[in-house]
Amino acid sequence: MFPLTLEILFFFVVTTPFVGWLLAKKNRQSLCGVYAAAGLLIAGASLYGVFSPVWNGGVVSDPNPLVSFAAGFRIDTLSFFMASIFIGLGFLVAIYSIKDMEKDSGTMLFYTLLVAMISGMVGVAFAGDLFTLYVFWELMCVSSYVLVAFRKSTWEPIEAGFKYLIMSATGSATLLLGMSFLYGMAGTLNFQTLASELTTAGQNPWMSMAFLLILAGFGVKAAIVPLHTWLPDAYSAAPTPVTAILSGVVTETGIYAIARTFFSAFLSFQAQWSLVLAVLAVVTMTLGNISAFLQKDLKRLLAYSSIGQVGYMLVGLAVGTPLGLTGTFLHIFNHALMKGTAFLCAGAIIYELGTRQIQDMTGVGRKMPLTAIAFAVSLLALIGIPPLNGFISELTLFTSAVQANMTWLGVAIILNSIISAGYYLQVIRVLIEPSSPEKLENVKEASIVMLLPIVIMTILIIVFGIYPDPVLNLAHKAAQSLLSLGG
Repeated sequence: MFPLTLEILFFFVVTTPFVGWLLAKKNRQSLCGVYAAAGLLIAGASLYGVFSPVWNGGVVSDPNPLVSFAAGFRIDTLSFFMASIFIGLGFLVAIYSIKDMEKDSGTMLFYTLLVAMISGMVGVAFAGDLFTLYVFWELMCVSSYVLVAFRKSTWEPIEAGFKYLIMSATGSATLLLGMSFLYGMAGTLNFQTLASELTTAGQNPWMSMAFLLILAGFGVKAAIVPLHTWLPDAYSAAPTPVTAILSGVVTETGIYAIARTFFSAFLSFQAQWSLVLAVLAVVTMTLGNISAFLQKDLKRLLAYSSIGQVGYMLVGLAVGTPLGLTGTFLHIFNHALMKGTAFLCAGAIIYELGTRQIQDMTGVGRKMPLTAIAFAVSLLALIGIPPLNGFISELTLFTSAVQANMTWLGVAIILNSIISAGYYLQVIRVLIEPSSPEKLENVKEASIVMLLPIVIMTILIIVFGIYPDPVLNLAHKAAQSLLSLGG
C-alpha cells in the first residue's frame, strides 16, 4: 500500500492531462498550472501526517515482515526531510511556470511530467529497499528526460535531452547490476537488512564491484565528476522551471541515494570509500567552480556552479560523522533554496531579454530591481556570505571536516568559495552597471506570478540564515536516522 502522499501525487499525475485537455477547450491552459500546484500543496499537507511519528526517531513502514525480496516503504526523519524539500520546491516552481510556460504549447504534458517527476523523487525518499528505490528512480529519470527536451522545436533541447538520456540510462543499468551483486551476497535489498547482513562483509572483490557500480549509477544523476558532462547542456536547454528542479532537488536525489545505500550496505569498509568520496568531493567542487568562471552563458554558469555545490555535499558524506551528515543535509535544503532562486531569477531576466548571454544583461537590474535583489541575495548565499543560509551549511561542513582530522577538505571548501565569489560577483556587477536606455527600453519587472515564488524563497534564504535552528535540528535528526539504520 502506498503512503498517502504518493497516492495524492499519483492522483494528480493521472488527472492533470484530463484537466488540461478540458481547460484547453476553454482557452484556459494556464489554469492547468494552478491545478498542478494545488496537487503539490495537498500532497505537502498530507506529508505532515507522518511528522509526529518520525520526529523522535520513529519509523512509518509497511506492516509486512522483512522478506528476502519485496517492495516496501520506510519513512524516517531523513525521508520526511527530503520529501519536504522535493514537494516544497516543486510547488513554488509550478506557480512560477504558470507565467513562464504560457507561450509554450502542450502545457498539460509539462505539468503532468512535473508532478510525475516529483512523485518519483518522493518515492525514492520513501523507499525501504533498493528495488522500490529503483522503480521510483526510473519514474523520476524518464520524466526528467522528456522535460529537458520539452521545447523540441529547436535543436539544443533535443541534443541535450538525448545526451542526458544516454548517460542517465547507462547509469541506471550500472546501478541495476550493482544491486544484483548486493542481492547475491545478502539475499535481500532491504536497507535495514542489508545493514545487518553485510556488517562483517569487509572489502572483498564482490563488495568493491558493487560499490563502484552503485557509485557510478547514482553518481551520474548527482553529477559527480567525471560523470557530470550531461548537466551543463541539460540545464541550459531545459525550460527554466525544469532547470530549477533539476538543480535544486533532482541532483540532490543522487546524493541522498548514495547516502542511504552507503550507510547501510557498505559500512563494513567505510574508511576506504570515505577517502574515495573525499577525493571526488575536491575534484568535483574545483572543476565545477573553475568551469563556471569561464562561462559567458548565464544558465551554463549556474549549471557548472551546481556541480561545485555537489562537491560540498560530498564532503559531509566523506566525513561520515553526525555533524558531517548534518552539514550535507542542511546544504541540500539550503542549495534547493539558493540555486532554485538563482535559476528562477535568471529565467525571469531571460524571459524579458530573450538572451542567456551575460554580456547582454548589462544594467537589467535597474529595470528589474526586485528580481535583481533576489538574484544578488541568492548568489551571495551561494558564496557563503553571512548572515545568509549558505554560510551556515558551509560552516557546518568545514567544522565537521576539521573535527574529523580532514582539514584539507575544509580548506578546499574555503578556496572554492573564494573562486565562486569571483564569478558570482561578476554577475551582480553586470546587473547593476549603467546601460544605454535604448537597449532596455522594453524591459520591465517580472510578472507577479513569477515574482511570488522568487520573493518567498529569497525571504527564506535570509530567515534561515539568521535563524537556522529549525532546519538545523531537522537535518541533525535526519543524520541520526540514517546512522541508526546501520547501527
